[in-house]
Amino acid sequence: MSEFTEAMAQLAAGVAVVTVRDGRDDLGTTVSALMSVSLEPPLVLVSLAGSGYLNEVLLRQDRWAASLLSSGQAAIASRFATAGRPSARLLLAGTPHHRGTHSDALVVEGGVAALEAETTKVVPAGDHTLFIASVLAVPYVEVSLQPLVRLRSRYRPVGT
Repeated sequence: MSEFTEAMAQLAAGVAVVTVRDGRDDLGTTVSALMSVSLEPPLVLVSLAGSGYLNEVLLRQDRWAASLLSSGQAAIASRFATAGRPSARLLLAGTPHHRGTHSDALVVEGGVAALEAETTKVVPAGDHTLFIASVLAVPYVEVSLQPLVRLRSRYRPVGT
């Protein structure tokens, strides 16, 4: 692990699953680089590895969803972070989810929140791509649950 990677691992970040529908297939990945950019209008930013297939798909499919995971959903985060993972539909088998009404992407239920977004700007940034997006809808917010965070290369519930 490089010093830079280790330094950045000291910063706690929320964990989300970003999903997109691509024709008949559903794709998704775990991210810890999702942030609010603006309140008016509501904008978010997600950073994806430029070499990944999801990056390629988001360059042609503007609408996507992000499910902000709760502390009990570390297994979902791990499934979506695994290399060579199958379709998002298979990864969510047995997990409550639905299709977003605005994005048609899979939305994981049981998290702390979810949103649907439409990319408005794409910014190449080193070995990653930044997708800045308008928030189309917030399917749910569950303030009674604790968020899942990534800190020091591990998924952790808040407060531990």
